[in-house]
Amino acid sequence: MQLEIQGKQAYAYSGGKRFDPLLPTIVFIHGAQNDHSVWGLQSRWFAHHGYGVLAVDLPGHGRSSGPALASVEQMADWLLALLDAAGVRKAILAGHSMGSLVALEASLRAPAKVRALAMLGTTYPMKVSDALLATARDDEGAAIDMVNIWSHSSIAHKPSSPAPGFSVMGGARRLMQRMSALNPDQLFYTDFSACNAYANGEAAAAAVRCPTLFIFGSKDMMTPARSTKVLTGGIKHGKVVQVDAGHSLMSEQPDAVLEALDAFALSLEET
Repeated sequence: MQLEIQGKQAYAYSGGKRFDPLLPTIVFIHGAQNDHSVWGLQSRWFAHHGYGVLAVDLPGHGRSSGPALASVEQMADWLLALLDAAGVRKAILAGHSMGSLVALEASLRAPAKVRALAMLGTTYPMKVSDALLATARDDEGAAIDMVNIWSHSSIAHKPSSPAPGFSVMGGARRLMQRMSALNPDQLFYTDFSACNAYANGEAAAAAVRCPTLFIFGSKDMMTPARSTKVLTGGIKHGKVVQVDAGHSLMSEQPDAVLEALDAFALSLEET
């Protein structure tokens, strides 16, 4: 689905179904150096089970025109503009890593538009080490390799990958490399810098009143569960689910993530 946001082309995958803004809407927001495809299983499932789905490509990522936006606040404004352009009055926002901060900030800026929040692989502050920032700036390929290793719970997933013949780590690495090829203007550094600089998370968390779900990877080295106390403490009514995965939990444990999101969405219908 192509939209025009702030004079530029924006893309949102609708899960293989024509998007209908009259349906309950769930919006999926990817993390740094990724695109909508990281939500492949989850977005398609919801689209085929009664939801309107928008799995976005943030500016400068995937099929959305650049440049990449330099702050979480700018990304949140862009996301809210996309909801308006798509005719969405209210939505569940599901964000991974950097995308979770975008969802959180959007909920602060427009609480009436946010039905619920699902924050995956999240933490606050989302600080990035000086060494990784410098590598992302000076040698993006090396930064991709570093993050790809740290984002997964194992080099060889056992007993096998979720899909036979599919490499979880290989797919993640190739996706990040593709983002570099599509947007060679220091995309990873821009994304990491936005995460590192975001300073509004505590205030945004304190303002959250909508139902909230946290999904953490029990083996996450990028945003370990022990680092999430500012968010889980600020959003005390949030439900916490852990899955046996690293930071790339949607690909390592796609069914477990889907099960948690589905249960959360069903709970909204019951209230």
